[in-house]
Amino acid sequence: MLPALAILAAALCFSTTGTAQALADVDASPVAVGAARIVVGGGILGLLALAQLRRTRPLSPVRVPGGTARTAVLIALGAVGVLAYQPLFFLGTRENGVAIGTVVALGSAPIATGIVDAVRRRRAPSPRWMLATAIALAGVVLVSGVTGGAIALAPGGLLASAGAGMSYALYTVCGKALIERGWNSTRVMGTVFGVAALASVPVLLAAGTAWLATPAGLALALWLGVVTTAVAYLLFGWGLARLSAVTVSTLTLAEPLAATLLGLFVLREQLTLVSGIGLALIAVGLAVVSAPARRTKEVPDATAPA
Repeated sequence: MLPALAILAAALCFSTTGTAQALADVDASPVAVGAARIVVGGGILGLLALAQLRRTRPLSPVRVPGGTARTAVLIALGAVGVLAYQPLFFLGTRENGVAIGTVVALGSAPIATGIVDAVRRRRAPSPRWMLATAIALAGVVLVSGVTGGAIALAPGGLLASAGAGMSYALYTVCGKALIERGWNSTRVMGTVFGVAALASVPVLLAAGTAWLATPAGLALALWLGVVTTAVAYLLFGWGLARLSAVTVSTLTLAEPLAATLLGLFVLREQLTLVSGIGLALIAVGLAVVSAPARRTKEVPDATAPA
């Protein structure tokens, strides 16, 4: 259960993003906030990975033909996934609203992870994972409040949100593949997010940095960078090293559950009956996917000597 709890703790860290932005109320674009988050958090993770490599000899990847090139490709693809997630997520929420954008992004993430991981492993996810994910996704839809009435959707926004889900799947599966090649989780998260942090610097400069000079702006950047990125992805990486990528993707659906609870108790938002049912469904789905599998008892051999 410890790896599952680590992923749930990471999801709790992720869930504070919206509440922190609401409380800070800074005059900054979502792109600027997202870039600052990656620069700060990715920079911390990168420095931790470098410090670890200086203390210990780096672990060598599994020796396979073209191993170094494949490792570089995995790092690059993982960093691309990290970089792409922020603008695609914010574009989706801008085009179709926060509720729909979040549902499509978070809902497509475990599905995309399941497809990518199945192709990579040439093996379909387990029926239990499919059931748990379906239950949790139904809960996410109910919590979002998008079930009431007809809604005109922007196709471009839907594609952006689905792209955010695919970006999540990309860096999750690439991270898992690096771990399977002999890298520890801190090294994986530090390398992938460190590369993404370097690439985010020009994005942050172009998007504007004046808001970082204000106390609220600086506090927001530090919270998002330290808590929702550095701490969250250390926990995420530790759990990813011990669980399958598809299980991890489903467990992170705890994020909307925790975000809704934070909205209730911190921002004084109201909870509808439908949203309450959705929270319960998410909890059930998470319980199903994180419950340890039953072990078959060994039947004593009747012919064996006593």
